[in-house]
Amino acid sequence: MRRKVSLLITFALISVMLLSGCSKKDDGIFRVGMEAAYPPFNWTQIDNSKGAVPIEGSAEFAGGYDVEIAKKIADALGQELVIVKTEWDGLVPALASGKIDAIIAGMSPTADRKETIDFSDNYYKSELIMVVKKGGAYENATSIQDFSGAKITAQLNTFHYSVIDQIEGVQKQTAMDNFSAMRVALEAGVIDGYVSERPEGISAQAANENFAMVEFTEGFSTSEDETAIAVGIKKKSNLTDQINEILAGISEEDRVSIMDAAIMNQPAAE
Repeated sequence: MRRKVSLLITFALISVMLLSGCSKKDDGIFRVGMEAAYPPFNWTQIDNSKGAVPIEGSAEFAGGYDVEIAKKIADALGQELVIVKTEWDGLVPALASGKIDAIIAGMSPTADRKETIDFSDNYYKSELIMVVKKGGAYENATSIQDFSGAKITAQLNTFHYSVIDQIEGVQKQTAMDNFSAMRVALEAGVIDGYVSERPEGISAQAANENFAMVEFTEGFSTSEDETAIAVGIKKKSNLTDQINEILAGISEEDRVSIMDAAIMNQPAAE
């Protein structure tokens, strides 16, 4: 009798798990995780202007390049897009736990991340720059080695932070949680610069007239996976092939156009 009851409980649990899985898969919603704090890739705004999408559990909306790519994927999947605003460090755990279906957040498909999650084909490729004070000692830098002795940082748990070690004699500062914190630190003179990608550098200049973006003739050494950006997907998910097919239908011309629009539309640029 105990064995029979045990089997019944087991079957019941399996049924609940299967039903839960089906409900999640077939609910018609494509939940995408992002910080919504990394313009022009993604940002938070108070209304749905310029194509912004509601943030789950919030009265706010998310806009940006990542949101536009997410909209194209959701439309092609025939699902409703919902943005789940998530701290950077929480994105991979949220994906692994099933809280979100994909990460579309300016994330690079690095080897370390590939151990935990899968990635789509690339949907953007960027270059590393430095954001500094306009009129300061480093505005006219052309090589990363011009930052020898400078106080430099980058975002926590990103490859941006690791490349700082390529600067000889640099004063590497503690990594920061987000770009807002780095901009405040730069404005206050706590740091001399922070490593970022070109679109964010353009955003920083637009947001603060005291900031300048340094593009290098002798820049950081990086791998293609580090400078590329892809969609993060749960291991062995059938979404991978579907998303790759959708991304293949977005031309390079369209991708550039979408990024140009995002740079123009970001709240800081207004």
